[in-house]
Amino acid sequence: MENNKTVETLNELLQIINDRIEGFKNIDSKMIESYSGLKEEYDHKLVESYNMRTELTALIEEKGGDPNNTTTIAGGIHRAWLDFKNSISSDQDEISLETVLSGENAAIKAFENALKSGNLCSESSKVVQDQLQELRSSYDKFSQLEKNL
Repeated sequence: MENNKTVETLNELLQIINDRIEGFKNIDSKMIESYSGLKEEYDHKLVESYNMRTELTALIEEKGGDPNNTTTIAGGIHRAWLDFKNSISSDQDEISLETVLSGENAAIKAFENALKSGNLCSESSKVVQDQLQELRSSYDKFSQLEKNL
């Protein structure tokens, strides 16, 4: 396995986590006011995302790479679409949860693909696998919240 491939793959995941951070940071305050149970979950997931970013950044730097602290183009387009959708919809809670589920699902797929790629060393695979479990848990949690709305 080539070190450059490991760094490249970890940087792709780092961008996904940066998208996740931006998504949780940009939750509409009106929506949070109408369903207070989500604020605590979003805050928890934001802290979790920062921790994930720290872990990925450390791995990249250990491999001699430069962390890519940007977001993805797809993530930016997705956030813009959601801002528009939120501006014309009256059901902010449902849209917000749909957004989270969509984002978490995309992150899960990216992390699964990274693990299947063969580009990660064993240390990196362990961290990515642990983070994948956190993403799956998050997806399950928000899926349950959506069912309870």
